[in-house]
Amino acid sequence: MGRSRRTLPEELLLLALDPATGTTAQPQSLDLGLAGAQLVELALAGRIAPDGDRIAVVVPRPTGDPTLDCALELLRRRGAPVRAVHWIGGPRLGLRQTYLSHLERCGMVHAVAGQMCGVLPTTRYQATDTEISREIRARLDSAIRTGVPPDPRTAALAALAHAVGLGKHLYPGNEGRSSRSRLRDLIRHDPMGGLVAHAVMDVQNGVAAQPRRSPAPAGRQAAAGGKGAPEPARGVPTQPHRGSMVRAVAH
Repeated sequence: MGRSRRTLPEELLLLALDPATGTTAQPQSLDLGLAGAQLVELALAGRIAPDGDRIAVVVPRPTGDPTLDCALELLRRRGAPVRAVHWIGGPRLGLRQTYLSHLERCGMVHAVAGQMCGVLPTTRYQATDTEISREIRARLDSAIRTGVPPDPRTAALAALAHAVGLGKHLYPGNEGRSSRSRLRDLIRHDPMGGLVAHAVMDVQNGVAAQPRRSPAPAGRQAAAGGKGAPEPARGVPTQPHRGSMVRAVAH
């Protein structure tokens, strides 16, 4: 699979794969990151665009990638722009497995069957093309080391890697502290990546996603008899739902 055809979710997943154990680092937050990476990839393809803290479909034409096109169609069906935190916090059952299976079909990883506690079947994934993983990692390392503003794809990848907690996996220990700090700082170099990364962190932190309301226009309280009654709350439910993996894969 050529470099130009690798999507951001695939690159994020390859970053998260531990070459020694075949497991994925930060599996729960990684699921959120993959959903966010789909949004960034669709934005890079010109299909969606940020609208404040919401995501709007601007070109509903399919990209040719089945998994991305499924996400694009779901966004289109919403009709109105959807808040990034609600989209990322929605159910994403099987998304990680979908991308692992795709990477396996492309020959970039191979599945290794095993058992947990000698009973439960598990599947681990070993990278078969370590050159691709090294190239992805080198882009991040270069952006961190040189301080030169990275391209939008690398900036978004850095933002998502930080958001899902891969910093300690990529740059462990006290010696990696400064690199982790610079990885976090790269979030400012891509607006879409920054929006999505903050949404991923908000979902993890359980931050209420209720949109802020504008102050009531002057004179409204007087018209209501001076009671000062609050305006009824509006918007969508504040507690996003997290997706979960049912199958024991690459934990």
